[in-house]
Amino acid sequence: MQAMLALEDGRTFRGKSFGAQTEALGEVVFNTSLTGYQEIFTDPSYAGQIVVLTNPHIGNYGTTPSDAEAKRPYIEGLVAREFSPVSSNWRSTQVADEYLERYGVPVIAEVDTRAVVRHLRANGVMRGVIASGEGLKADELIDRAKSIEKMVGADLASSVSTKVAYTWDAQEPRNQTGDVLLGFGVEGTQPMHVVAYDFGIKENILRMLTRENCRVTVVPAKTSAEDVLEMKPDGVFFSNGPGDPEPLEYAVETIQKLQGKTPMFGICLGHQLFGLALGGKTYKLKFGHHGGNHPIKNLETDKVEITSQNHNFAVDPETLDAKSVAVTHVNLNDQTCAGLKHTSDPMFSVQYHPEASPGPHDSHYLFRDFRRMMEEFKK
Repeated sequence: MQAMLALEDGRTFRGKSFGAQTEALGEVVFNTSLTGYQEIFTDPSYAGQIVVLTNPHIGNYGTTPSDAEAKRPYIEGLVAREFSPVSSNWRSTQVADEYLERYGVPVIAEVDTRAVVRHLRANGVMRGVIASGEGLKADELIDRAKSIEKMVGADLASSVSTKVAYTWDAQEPRNQTGDVLLGFGVEGTQPMHVVAYDFGIKENILRMLTRENCRVTVVPAKTSAEDVLEMKPDGVFFSNGPGDPEPLEYAVETIQKLQGKTPMFGICLGHQLFGLALGGKTYKLKFGHHGGNHPIKNLETDKVEITSQNHNFAVDPETLDAKSVAVTHVNLNDQTCAGLKHTSDPMFSVQYHPEASPGPHDSHYLFRDFRRMMEEFKK
C-alpha cells in the first residue's frame, strides 16, 4: 500500500506502508543510531514524535521483550529506507512489522531518508503526518501537519508517567554463569533506597540503579516533595522524558524543595529541570540530539565519552550562577551544556543516557558516583 510523509513546510515524501494502517501526527525528528531500533521505538521520550532512522535497514533482527525500554512503543510513527518484513535473530520473538502493527504505529518505508534528514538539518524539526492509502492528497496532509499542536509549551511528561507508585522488581542481573552482576565495589554493601521520578523513565535506568544495589521506588511525575521525603529515601532520581521542560513547573518546585535535603541525580529531561530549578533557562535546539554517537567531554577528568542522546531542548549555561553551579560536561559537536552539578549541595545531572551504553561503559561511572554521593550524605 502507498504511503506519504507530509511536512508542514510543504515538502512531501512518498513510500510504502508497513506497520499499522493508520495515520500518525507529530514532530518529525531523526536518529543516527546504527542499532537499537526497538529501544528507540519504546523510549517514552519520543512521545509526540515521528522518528526518521538514518540506518538504511530496519527490522532485520526483529523484536524481543528484553530489549524494550517500556511496555509499548511510544513513537507516533516511523520513517525508514528499508523495512524488513522478516527477522533473522535467535532472540527475536516477533518481526518488527507485526510488533508495530500490534501497537498501532504506522511505518513509511522505501523513502530517501538521506533527503529527509538533510531537509530537517537545514530547516529544523517540524510537524508532519504519515498517511497510507490510495489517492493521498498532499495539500490536505500538509494542512493537517500545520494543525498539529507544537511541542513548545506542552507538558508531555505527565501523560507518559506512571499513574501510581510502584517498587521496581527486576531479577538480579546475572552473567552466563549465574553470578550476580553488581556495580564495582558494592558487593556486601547496604542497599540504598532511591525514589525515582517517572517523567518517561527507561527501564534500563532502573536496571542500572538496581545494579548499584539500590532499591527503587518509582513515583508519578507530580508526586510532592513532602510525600517523597516521607518515604525516607537515600537519594532521589529525576528521569528522562518527552517535550519542553519549562511547562513542568511542579517538577521544578519539587527539586527546589528537595535541594540540600537528599542527594539528587538527573538524566536528560531531569537535567533540564535541574537547570531550571537552579535559576537557569532552557531553549529548543534546531534539530535536537538523537543518536548513539555523540562525543561528550567530562571537564573534570578531560575524558571523552561516546554517548546516546535523545532530546530537543538544552540548558543555557550562560544563565546559571557560576558561583553555585558548575558545568561538568560539554557536547563536542556543538558545545552545548551536557552536565552540571551544584557546588555545595549533593545534586548533579547529565544531558545524555549513560544507561544506553554506546561507549559501551564510558558513562556507567555516573551511577557509581550517585551511590557514593548517597553513602557520603548518609554519613
